[in-house]
Amino acid sequence: MRFHLTDRILGHVPDESIRTRKVTSRLETYWRDSAGGPVMPPALVLEALCQAGAWLVMLSTGVRRRAALLSVAEVEVTGPVRPGDVLDVDAWVESMSDEAAVMSGVATVDGRVVLRATDVMCALVDVAQLDDPEVTRLQLDRLVGQGGPR
Repeated sequence: MRFHLTDRILGHVPDESIRTRKVTSRLETYWRDSAGGPVMPPALVLEALCQAGAWLVMLSTGVRRRAALLSVAEVEVTGPVRPGDVLDVDAWVESMSDEAAVMSGVATVDGRVVLRATDVMCALVDVAQLDDPEVTRLQLDRLVGQGGPR
């Protein structure tokens, strides 16, 4: 099963940074019960951050390379994500070569940090190894939207 945890790419600077958005809905199947009501599992908030980084790699390489997660040095969960929340994700490149990238980032809801991750290490692989390049390009076009960043 695939989780698409990026609804929109709000902006990016190639080889440097990206901002994405995920609007959550009660209809999604991943909610977990907690004392305060349903919450998005922190692992999926981290996945949203990793997906943002993967889109940045694709935008920076002309959709030739894609990020495959290797490791995460540190994750700090600082708050919940609840149904209806708008999850904004900012990710930035710490270092990048043709073979690997290291990124860090934060996920926020209404300006409140809900997750921080540092030194997310990814191998950079040919996009065709993980998905059909044309399908990936179509998805990227949908996420960037008409007149959006390029």
